[in-house]
Amino acid sequence: MLDKKHTLFVCTTCASVWQNGKRVGISGGEQLLHRLQELSQGWELQEKFSIRAVECMSACNRSCVIAFAAEGKSTYLFGDLPVNGSASAVLECASQYYTKSDGLLPWSERAEPLKKGILAKIPPLSKWAKLNISCC
Repeated sequence: MLDKKHTLFVCTTCASVWQNGKRVGISGGEQLLHRLQELSQGWELQEKFSIRAVECMSACNRSCVIAFAAEGKSTYLFGDLPVNGSASAVLECASQYYTKSDGLLPWSERAEPLKKGILAKIPPLSKWAKLNISCC
């Protein structure tokens, strides 16, 4: 599983300022993205974990929002992350996610900003494909 590509998604519309229906300035999500990109330059998983900007992750009332995803692993969605001071915690948690074959991140092992900010844990598609359950 460690040879699979892992992705850290970062919402770039989070914590935006809007005037007359248009975004003004750099959003909090963009600031978080830039900080993650800077910190990842010296990160041991830089080549294994891509960091991707996402226009909107539809959790606007819980910004800033990020997600971890990889084939065969649970996908995690986190919100309520402060723009300043959470980037290193996100990369620390991403490292933990990378090393877990199933992607499970127990609450007690997560960095502090990611303990409170869990929005969703989505099981891997491969788990449901094996069950062959049809509905309706």
